[in-house]
Amino acid sequence: MTNLSPTSTDSPPETEPATEPEPTDRDSAAAVKRAKAEKIGRYVAMFLMPLLMVSMLVGGYLAAMHSPEPNNMPVAVSGSAQQADSFAGALTSANPDAVDVRRVDSAEEARQLVLDREVSGAVDLAGETATVYTAGAAGASQSGTVTALLAPQVLAQGLSLATEDLAPLPENDMAGLGAMFMTTALMLAGYMPLSLVLSNSPELLRFRRFVPLLAGWSALIAALVWTVVGPIMGVVEGHTAAVLGICWLSVFAVGSVQLFLTRILGPMAVLAGMLFLMVLGVPASNMSMSVHTMPALYPFLHSFLPAAATGESLRSVLYFDGDGAGRHLLVLAIGTAVSLLLTLALDALKRRRTPDAKPLPVNVASLHGGPRPKNRVWRYLTLAFFPLAMVSMMLTMMLGAMYQPAPRDMPVAVVGATTQQAEQAVAGLEENMSGLFDLRALDSADEAREQVRDREITAAYVLPSAENPAATLYTNQAAGVSAQQVVSQIFAQVSAGQQMQLATEEIAPLPGEDSMGMATMYLAMGWIMAGFMIIVVGATAQPASRPLRRLLPVVAGWSVGFSAFLWVIVDVFVGAIDGHFLALWGVGAVAIFCVAMFTTVFERLIGMLAILPVIGILMFLGVPASGAAMSIYMEPEIFRFLHGILPMPAAVESIRSILYFGGDTVGSHLLTLGIWGAASLVVVMIIDRIKPPKDEAWPVDEAPVPEPAPAEAAPDREPATV
Repeated sequence: MTNLSPTSTDSPPETEPATEPEPTDRDSAAAVKRAKAEKIGRYVAMFLMPLLMVSMLVGGYLAAMHSPEPNNMPVAVSGSAQQADSFAGALTSANPDAVDVRRVDSAEEARQLVLDREVSGAVDLAGETATVYTAGAAGASQSGTVTALLAPQVLAQGLSLATEDLAPLPENDMAGLGAMFMTTALMLAGYMPLSLVLSNSPELLRFRRFVPLLAGWSALIAALVWTVVGPIMGVVEGHTAAVLGICWLSVFAVGSVQLFLTRILGPMAVLAGMLFLMVLGVPASNMSMSVHTMPALYPFLHSFLPAAATGESLRSVLYFDGDGAGRHLLVLAIGTAVSLLLTLALDALKRRRTPDAKPLPVNVASLHGGPRPKNRVWRYLTLAFFPLAMVSMMLTMMLGAMYQPAPRDMPVAVVGATTQQAEQAVAGLEENMSGLFDLRALDSADEAREQVRDREITAAYVLPSAENPAATLYTNQAAGVSAQQVVSQIFAQVSAGQQMQLATEEIAPLPGEDSMGMATMYLAMGWIMAGFMIIVVGATAQPASRPLRRLLPVVAGWSVGFSAFLWVIVDVFVGAIDGHFLALWGVGAVAIFCVAMFTTVFERLIGMLAILPVIGILMFLGVPASGAAMSIYMEPEIFRFLHGILPMPAAVESIRSILYFGGDTVGSHLLTLGIWGAASLVVVMIIDRIKPPKDEAWPVDEAPVPEPAPAEAAPDREPATV
């Protein structure tokens, strides 16, 4: 063996250690440039995804529903030829774009068309009486729209008006919200897991593995949805096998479509799914509002989107003995088959082009904010838990709050010439309306009007007097359409029962560009969503933003910028509001920032799973408690308490106050938002002091790194020794 000394100069060593070339200035500059580009790209992704998702939802929903008007609504007219032709001509002339009139030969044919949902309503003319037929189970809002469309024409021709609901909604679901929320939950369960799986466990997306998993997942969701809305809540009664089958097919169809979208769009498939399933799909489903009161695009979308097929199938089974369900189920079946076949073809094409393609990368190490679980079972259970919890919360919280709307101690003033007269009237009304209203006796109509304007009471019923022989009802439409509608209906019946005329005075009517008050709800939802999404997306897309010293300026800039952007969407593009930029911009920025701080608390503790408690509190509890979709006096009493403390009600009431009441209560609602933001910021600071936030992504390697192979010795030589 040759022994070489480090100082030997006789000959160079037979083997020299390999050395890497030293990086040049150009290499260093390129590395710095790449790092900077990656940093910028991550921040762009952090902002881009929330911007697209929130703007799509707010702009899409408002564009469809902010100002519903009849649009080619199909209506059948029956009766004698001369009378029916005259009525149909007058109805069309009054508003040619509103109705699509169909002449039929008999009242029986008209009734059947309504029951088959071929027309939205019908009128049968028989002598001096006109009977308007509707089907409440085909859509409560549609029935009201048809009646409001036909009744004025009936009365204008001097006919007596009669109405008949051919398919009324059952008492266990008097608002018809069961099928709507079931449909929304099924859409969510169908497309949400795909984005999670793609980011966290892409190996599950292999076709032969995914399809049986999707079948099992669809069965699990179907059982969950049926259990919650059936045995637990009692919204759905009977039809067990049919409901389970529709739910299974819906989730399987949506999952199949989303699988194909994932193949061609990758992570961006979640945006495509949200666009077609939620942004366009929910309005086009015909569940919450008739598609014939929306722009002409939506009746077309109703014919093939999964949400419409699912909702109409459930509606057919639950309320119409399955009549008409077949064609909607066929839409789901065809969509499933086409999507799976296209996915198979695309996979085969990719294998042919790149037979040695690398596995899809893992972009999200874990959903809980910690290191990636070594046990795949726990990882897969976490993936399943996320959408299961979302579906369960949506059904129990939101549907549970609103599926049986009825006034409960709704505050209404009764005004008499004297307090004693008002108290006597209150006593008489309470005998027949016990528990419906919190009736308060007043002796001043002016005071009652101010209380209605200040939202201290919902309405005021002014008794007739010698100066004014008709009773007067003060209402406040801008404070809530649902409350205004219920008090108008009930006190119209009270006046009719007492054979008194009733005049209605609207204290704060809604403008024509937002006749249902939708702008208030969706603008507030946009603020809330923008606040929690910037934190959840940012923690994944750009972990370097997580330390508070970086997060605060990022969130502050996002809050200011996105609040202005949302105003532009709602005002300029959609036209649902008019002006009030500075006030809405400022309050929106505060709301977004405070919600972001609240979300940060949970993100620090449980990572992406923070979405569950945050959405549960801010949206699934917040929306019913806001009074935007339904009056809090028509929901369980707990929501009146939540109305005073949650951010979503504070955001809604701030917008109402700014748009319709001169900003009278904005200060108190800003205080509510500020408390949430400040308290959350303090908690985040405490958490960060105990456990500083990690500013890089957790590693995603699962398999142990293989040991390097031993270096081979040079042939015919022994390794040198020093």
